[in-house]
Amino acid sequence: MAPNIELKFGPMLIGVFLNMILYGILIIQTLSYYQTYHRDATWIKLFVGYLFILETANSILDMCMMYQPLIQGFGSDTAVANFPTLFMTEPILMALIACPIQLFFAWRIQRITMSIWIPLLICLLALTSCGGGIWTGVMVGIVKTFARKPELHTPALVWFLTSCVADVLITLTLVRSLSQRKTGFSSTDSVIDKIIRTTVQTGMITAICAIGDVAFFMSLPRTALNFLWDLTLSKLYANCLLSTLNARAALNELTKGNPSSNQNRNIIMDPAPTRETRRQTGRYTETRSVPLSPSYELESSKSLGQTQYSSHEDVEYGITVTKVVESRTDPSPRDSW
Repeated sequence: MAPNIELKFGPMLIGVFLNMILYGILIIQTLSYYQTYHRDATWIKLFVGYLFILETANSILDMCMMYQPLIQGFGSDTAVANFPTLFMTEPILMALIACPIQLFFAWRIQRITMSIWIPLLICLLALTSCGGGIWTGVMVGIVKTFARKPELHTPALVWFLTSCVADVLITLTLVRSLSQRKTGFSSTDSVIDKIIRTTVQTGMITAICAIGDVAFFMSLPRTALNFLWDLTLSKLYANCLLSTLNARAALNELTKGNPSSNQNRNIIMDPAPTRETRRQTGRYTETRSVPLSPSYELESSKSLGQTQYSSHEDVEYGITVTKVVESRTDPSPRDSW
């Protein structure tokens, strides 16, 4: 009996330990966000608060979940045979955390690409995953025992596979879109490369964790080894999102006062420039750090060496890379007489 108990509650207990470590990191990241980004859009600040509240509830419920079999029901056959009562809250809360984060990234992709189809597909996958997570939570309450754990395969597969596909699609789309924004200026391109690396690291962490959860769940159905992945997944989603939000300040510092960073766009949030916009851009001469709106590009210019500055306030999200455009017009032969 001892090995069975170890395989049931050992992975769950380790998963809760990892969950609590990641919760501590989440607290620091949340405090850093609210201290740094006072001027973000209200809905983004409320969204971060929503995630923190649900993650706090998740950590509390996970500790209570482990208290029941290991302390309250210690030594009883019921504690060994049944899922902890509060275990059903784990997939439900995870779905309510992961789905909005994936929808946020779908919105971000739509702002970058100005396309609706890929964001729409991501939204459908995220909502399907959310439904699968809630379905799994309800089934845990129905199944109740470890012996019937294979009955959770169908809802769990719907939950994890659609979530994994959404994560991979988000990562690949962001990498492709950001790669297309390279300008040829080394400093600007280095910032974009850093954003791409961050995107890959944060996006693939959750995808790999979801794949590991599915693999362990399907290959070892009579054990609880998949809970090593499962109980940490929600914290990974929230921490990855907040690390992306908090990275803006450091990345913006890299673009300040950098003459080669004079691509006047918010490279995370602005639509990609059109050919017409590129033709309208004159000679880049100097850079000034001016926050730009994610909805606009600077298209102002003056002739004969006149320089015009324009600024809009970025209160939503993104890395601001700013330029000042100076356009010069050569005198015509008639003017030279």
